[in-house]
Amino acid sequence: MIMQVEFCTNGSSGGVSKGTPTTPTPADGCTNLQVGTVMLYGVPIVSLNIDNCERLCLAQISNTLLKEFSYNEIHNRRVALGITCVQCTPVQLEILRRAGAMPISSRRCGMITKREAERLCKSFLGDNSPPKLPENFAFDVMHQCAWGCRGSFVPSRYNSSRAKCIKCLYCAMFFSPNKFVFHSHRLSDSKYVQPDAANFNSWRRHIRLSGEPPIEVQHAWEDVKAMFNGGTRKRLMAANSSIERPAELSILPGREQRPSDAPPLPSSSAAPSDIA
Repeated sequence: MIMQVEFCTNGSSGGVSKGTPTTPTPADGCTNLQVGTVMLYGVPIVSLNIDNCERLCLAQISNTLLKEFSYNEIHNRRVALGITCVQCTPVQLEILRRAGAMPISSRRCGMITKREAERLCKSFLGDNSPPKLPENFAFDVMHQCAWGCRGSFVPSRYNSSRAKCIKCLYCAMFFSPNKFVFHSHRLSDSKYVQPDAANFNSWRRHIRLSGEPPIEVQHAWEDVKAMFNGGTRKRLMAANSSIERPAELSILPGREQRPSDAPPLPSSSAAPSDIA
């Protein structure tokens, strides 16, 4: 469902009407915004048309679909996937409040595209199965850390987070993604770029596709980057359940449990000569 909202600069709403929005003129003092609803995993999410691009309310997604995950988990996953969050204007924020996507007390809201929202939710809720690609397919990738490097990312070899799936274009050696960003070759036209130490090992931010591949290849690359991207809530819950079993933790690793009828151990206060 798409609605046209006319919002005046004096803070009053000019009304809501269905249909195709008209282009506003600077003299009328009002802005026409297209408000819609997108179904994401069966949940309606409010969307706005910003710069001819449909963007969804990230806060609403976090409070509904991803409510079982913490803010840090969602933020770190968004950064790892290279998803850029665009802050909405005060007028757009007011529209989101009136649409019920944001509370009245909210001061700001980030917006992401529908494709980015699908990727983010899939990384938490989906199975993250590898995309279907032609046999012997490889992505042409590059990074600009240190002197930079180019290579071929082979998806068929990417079966774990540490898999050596990137073949260097210059030395033909294979590297895992997090090691490939440390690998570089100094060429005649190379320019040294000081690595960002805090994020140097976040290969999803540094390794990108070379050139301008088709949109299908870009989407497949995004799906590949979503694989093995940190622990999920299911793994975290499984780890917590193992901690809740004290019977298994009563025996330290490498130490056998003493039988109940075994003789008592000598006390630590005994002299060394008293211990046989």
